[in-house]
Amino acid sequence: MQKVIAIDGPSASGKSTLARMLADKLAIPCVNTGSMFRAVALAAHRAGVACADEEAVTGLLPGIRLEYRRNNRGEWDLALDGEFPGEALRSAEIAAGASRVAAYPAVREALKTLQRAMAGSQWLVMEGRDIGSVIFPEAKFKYFITASPLERARRRLAQEGDRAGSSLEAVASEIAARDEAD
Repeated sequence: MQKVIAIDGPSASGKSTLARMLADKLAIPCVNTGSMFRAVALAAHRAGVACADEEAVTGLLPGIRLEYRRNNRGEWDLALDGEFPGEALRSAEIAAGASRVAAYPAVREALKTLQRAMAGSQWLVMEGRDIGSVIFPEAKFKYFITASPLERARRRLAQEGDRAGSSLEAVASEIAARDEAD
């Protein structure tokens, strides 16, 4: 049996909030797979590789080390090559790069392999897109979280703060476009 609680859903649907709350309540690790794609984009950025260059990004994969471990506050956090990138994963540039690298089959396959390897003897909550359908289709506990595009836009704006010139409708349109691309 896979000891995974899979939480799936679109961007800004509330899955990260739910996953963290559940993991805290159960005192188990919480894995945010979106952060893993952002970490690949950040690694490419740091290496001077454009996220639009599929071959170059794919070439970086063997040298990228991703792991979830406890940070100095005792929280489960993503480490990239031994360091916690924290807020560096949240910039608009890295988020845009993550959307691009997530479309590359080699990146998806490498991260799927890593995500599956994380499911060991200890329970964990894993959240992201396709967790219950592609990564852990046999998970005993699978949840799909969603919200309307307008509510998701409200959440995204609250999460990111005021973006110069971004209206609620513009952010909702961006989310809808990302859904279509994904």
